[in-house]
Amino acid sequence: MLREQCVHARFVWNMACEQYAWWRPGRAGAPGYLEQCRQLTAARAEFGWLRAGSQMVQQQALRDFAQAMRNFFAGTHRRPSWRKAGRDEGFRVVSVRAGHIRRLSRKTGAVWVPKVGWVRFRWSRNVPEGVKSYRITTDRAGRWHIAFAVIPAAVPGPGTGAVVGIDRGIAVSAALSTGELLSVPQLSPRRKCRLHLLQRRLASAKRGSNRRERVRLAIAVLKAREADARKDWCEKVSTDLARRFDVICVEDLNIRGMTRSAHGTISEPGTGVSAKAGLNRGILGSGWGLLVRRLEQKAPGRVKKVPPAYTSRRCSACGHIAAKSRESQALFACVACGHACNADVNAATNIAAGHAVTAREGLRTTGPVNREPQLLTSWPGCE
Repeated sequence: MLREQCVHARFVWNMACEQYAWWRPGRAGAPGYLEQCRQLTAARAEFGWLRAGSQMVQQQALRDFAQAMRNFFAGTHRRPSWRKAGRDEGFRVVSVRAGHIRRLSRKTGAVWVPKVGWVRFRWSRNVPEGVKSYRITTDRAGRWHIAFAVIPAAVPGPGTGAVVGIDRGIAVSAALSTGELLSVPQLSPRRKCRLHLLQRRLASAKRGSNRRERVRLAIAVLKAREADARKDWCEKVSTDLARRFDVICVEDLNIRGMTRSAHGTISEPGTGVSAKAGLNRGILGSGWGLLVRRLEQKAPGRVKKVPPAYTSRRCSACGHIAAKSRESQALFACVACGHACNADVNAATNIAAGHAVTAREGLRTTGPVNREPQLLTSWPGCE
């Protein structure tokens, strides 16, 4: 029954997406939310399988699409695309009342779902009072999740004015200017070998067969384990940084542009496609975007983005810039002053100092910078 609700929400979303896909300059505007709701009422009166679902779920799919279009026109998000079965499954329920959520035991709760009834779920954290909506989703591994819409409070900073720089990489996921090297947990060698074998089986399996579906589900379980570990790491690291530092400096990276495919076109095929694909997997698997996004949500106004130019080539001790100073991926040895340290820590120190230098006018940007965490006694937003 939950899957039927997902099918209805996906169908309504795709219909709204198709209406906007037909729009061209010079034509009349695509129907808005209110007009689409009137069309949905007419469709429910004509088709019994659509009328069997919850009208609230289907209307919320239209409302979500309208919000997605507003975000697209505002320039903050990409254009909403089609939802595919088995990949983007979920629906939202609003007008939740106090009696629609029950706690059955210490680890178990129940929620009332329209057209479904009471559904039990694992009580992983306290649900605050005043919840008005929730979203139910399912991932490719077949796991169901429920998320109650609550805006959490920001993580308070220490109030000492401490500044930290973060250099994101692949071998080391996050290097801090304090000297800490943090890496995203990866699958064990045994699970990586199993994933490789399953991917080879999937390539030879016939499309639409039961064997292919079993192999696909096994791959989804391993991928879900890897994604869960990455998300857990980002949550813990972002919370720890938001509590320890008042200003968090990161590089202003265009991750979407950095991870674009290098296949090229038929007339102009790309070069080094396999190596570029491996690099893209490494970047996406390190959680660069998720870490910064969670930092901005937990420490609003305290995350500063600095230009990434020459942060890995500049010496954090004397400020000299030279490509030859980066001897290897992990070693930095300045050709001018002889200062040697970890290359990622050196870049993180430059990122932290670059923010402080930009903030205080009159200082030379090429001068020596302190390798210790910067302390700012007066900074807008840190009072």
